[in-house]
Amino acid sequence: MSNNYFEIIRAGINTTFQDMGRNNLYHIGIPFSGAMDNRNYLLANRLVGNKLDLPVIEFAYQGPLLKYSGDNITIAVAGDVIFKIRKKDNEIEGNCYENYLIENGDEIDILSTNKSVYGYLAVSGEFDLKFQWGSCSINTKANIGSNEGKKLENNQKLIISKISTNQQKNKTNYLNSKVENIRVIKGTNFDYFSEEGKKNFFEKEFTVSKLSDRMGMRLNGPEIENIVNTNIKSEGLLKGVIQVPADGNPIIMLSDHGTIGGYPKIGVVASVDYDRLVQISPGSKIKFKEIELSDAETLFKLYEMETQNLISQI
Repeated sequence: MSNNYFEIIRAGINTTFQDMGRNNLYHIGIPFSGAMDNRNYLLANRLVGNKLDLPVIEFAYQGPLLKYSGDNITIAVAGDVIFKIRKKDNEIEGNCYENYLIENGDEIDILSTNKSVYGYLAVSGEFDLKFQWGSCSINTKANIGSNEGKKLENNQKLIISKISTNQQKNKTNYLNSKVENIRVIKGTNFDYFSEEGKKNFFEKEFTVSKLSDRMGMRLNGPEIENIVNTNIKSEGLLKGVIQVPADGNPIIMLSDHGTIGGYPKIGVVASVDYDRLVQISPGSKIKFKEIELSDAETLFKLYEMETQNLISQI
């Protein structure tokens, strides 16, 4: 067994391992999962010199307090996150998007996300994790993935099986952009809703509910009136689809969503805005803006190019 590991002193609220998720398994009921904010996940790995698809620690709201034992490694935190690094003789206020040398006995204290939800901790090396269906991503609702599909807990040891010798200093000045409007394409059941309901959906504000999690974001706001049927035969779902149940309050399907559902779909969030959508914290306001499919495709291609440019500059 490797002598390099983190001991979890405080696990945080919802701390899991995530990577790029599980592709092409919807047909057998396995959700995609993976890092909620893909851009920040990729940047975290890049900052410590890892391959971009390696598992990282994803945390929500309050992150973990970790104590390190072993040979020197580097770590990086991506997101809008407040954290500290405690060394034997001093304490460092951490900066996101900058890597830090961690030595035997050092502690990383991820205090909280700042007006956002998810943050990412990457280490220069590979955690000793079991893969399931080609991914380490943990889905706690289905108990799928590494760590027996459960979130990380106090007193666990996180073994690092391989340490990278590449420990050069890396940083970037990336700023997480804040959301004004979430762009949406009309859904397959758009005509199920009244003109007033459609108008409310695109013109009024909604509030993100505290009941939101990795599976779905629940919204409270003006009723989206259904004039056809509040239930449909169950159909396939995908990330970003906006279902409207009988109470008229929309639910946006997120990374751990179920693969089928029987509520009418009023829209789907354009992929370009997904990373920003998941960072909207409960109690915040959200507004939707309609765009066409062709525009959504173009915008996503530009977003992907921008992400690659950010990665290549580190």
